[in-house]
Amino acid sequence: MAKQLDYNTIREIFRRFHAVDPEPKGELDHTNAYTLVVAVALSAQATDKGVNKATRDLFAIADTPQKMLDLGLDGVTEHIKTIGLFRQKAKNVIKLSQILVDEYGGEVPNSRAALQSLPGVGRKTANVVLNMWWSYPAQAVDTHIFRIGNRTGIAPGKDVDTVERRIEDHIPADYQLHAHHWMILHGRYVCVARKPKCAACIIRDLCLFEDKTL
Repeated sequence: MAKQLDYNTIREIFRRFHAVDPEPKGELDHTNAYTLVVAVALSAQATDKGVNKATRDLFAIADTPQKMLDLGLDGVTEHIKTIGLFRQKAKNVIKLSQILVDEYGGEVPNSRAALQSLPGVGRKTANVVLNMWWSYPAQAVDTHIFRIGNRTGIAPGKDVDTVERRIEDHIPADYQLHAHHWMILHGRYVCVARKPKCAACIIRDLCLFEDKTL
């Protein structure tokens, strides 16, 4: 675990991220807040590409909670059977859709607590939805962000909660909105787990990772 980077270094890191990609976007396909919730919930232990492939036809016919309920458990299961843990995920999609219809008038609530009350929706999923749909500077710490935070010194921590708090505490406010996407994309395509592409890294000179590769 690297030590915590100072303010000026972190600001320069995110200035560079912003210069390369001013408006980073998530890679999960969705058409509204509801399909975003479902897509993010399905993405646990699955790739975005795999989820997008499975939901392409699903969302074409079921893009609201009521339409998903009308499709039914068997229909949902059939559409997402290529995704890991698909049976349990299908049950969660039906359950959360029922709750949205019964308790929220078919609309997706926009508080973290309300989102986390939905089956299959944890803090990370809630934060992704708050960030991507409502432009709230929530920080969803996945494996990529956890790795980047600790390798670089942007937000070191022994657990995801600590990393999330350090992102919120140390990244300048004007970069908070897109911080989690910049870090995810950097971890997904450059600072990968096994053989980080340090030679192609735009923050190599600022990063505290001791085992940089050429």
